Amino acid sequence: MSDLTLILLAAGNSVRFGQSIKKQWLRIGHKPLWQFVADNFKQSNNFCKIIVVSSKDDIPFMQNYASYTFVSGGETRQESLKNALKEVESSYVLVSDIARACITSEMLQRIVSQKSKADVVVPYLPVSDTVVYENSTIDREKVKLIQTPQLSKTSILKSALDTNQTFTDESSAIVTNGGTRVFVLGDKNAHKITFVEDLHKIPCLSAPSGDTLSGNGFDVHAFDEKGDMWLGGIKIESEFGFKAHSDGDVALHSLIDALLGAAGMGDIGMMFPDNDERYKDIDSKKLLEHVVEKINNFGFSIINVDITIAAQQPRIGKYKTKMREVISEILGIDMARVNIKATTTEKLGFIGRAEGVGVLANANLKYFNYKEIG
Repeated sequence: MSDLTLILLAAGNSVRFGQSIKKQWLRIGHKPLWQFVADNFKQSNNFCKIIVVSSKDDIPFMQNYASYTFVSGGETRQESLKNALKEVESSYVLVSDIARACITSEMLQRIVSQKSKADVVVPYLPVSDTVVYENSTIDREKVKLIQTPQLSKTSILKSALDTNQTFTDESSAIVTNGGTRVFVLGDKNAHKITFVEDLHKIPCLSAPSGDTLSGNGFDVHAFDEKGDMWLGGIKIESEFGFKAHSDGDVALHSLIDALLGAAGMGDIGMMFPDNDERYKDIDSKKLLEHVVEKINNFGFSIINVDITIAAQQPRIGKYKTKMREVISEILGIDMARVNIKATTTEKLGFIGRAEGVGVLANANLKYFNYKEIG
């Protein structure tokens, strides 16, 4: 049985990446980057456990993709690593960053083959350019560009990180703590994705799938004599409001479900439970804004939406254009790609009896195509 655990760090917020998408959710075909990297490691070596460290909010969605062990990250890389090490029982641990996507099996085997030689095994690249530190030219033969993954003795790494001092990699912590380090040649193709332009330096990443992802949502709300009526993001002239935990905007609720359905992210009740006081009487536009942000973070772009409002009353014909304006602004798409339709049920059912409103929504998404970035 293998005595080596893999930890993949993917809890960053991608601030320096400069895009709405988190870089760990870039798609290679249909796979998000974190899964692509984890699967490649799994194929290259027999690990006893693979741990993916991510933000707490991302983990429920990640669990829809793969059955790896998921751990919530901390405020820093080092805190995230310490959280993951609590789940490690093997003698050795290999730590890498999801952003370093192109680790070849040859590079990995060079690292693993040296595990008995020191407390930590570190891949590096030599420097070919002249190196100046402050105002002095130094010997470039003594300079190494450090990469991941790094392989450590688990007990040594845990001990080295039991400090308030901050380290940028595992080997620095271990050497500072009196441990030993051995270097192996890395790979220039194992370039780390930090800025969006780094994507052009990553040879192993193919384009995201061009498939269209579709979802639908359906919601109903009964009328309530109390409160204002909000529908499609705007206030409607009506003697009724809606019975609901939030403001009751049944059109936006249906749209949220359609967006979440297309992204495979569950439903509105999972994301905004109706027993959570944070959402009591909340403006549904804020809920939609949150969903759009999360969808963009997770690598999706919105193509278009189509909403059918079934109501005997109120009549909404004069409100449709304003609804489209409000919704298109939140979704970040042209108004022409937001369609609003209105119908009645010919006085049949609860809608026909003017007891409430029902809405059916459809949404189409695609993956964010980073290959199109100049």
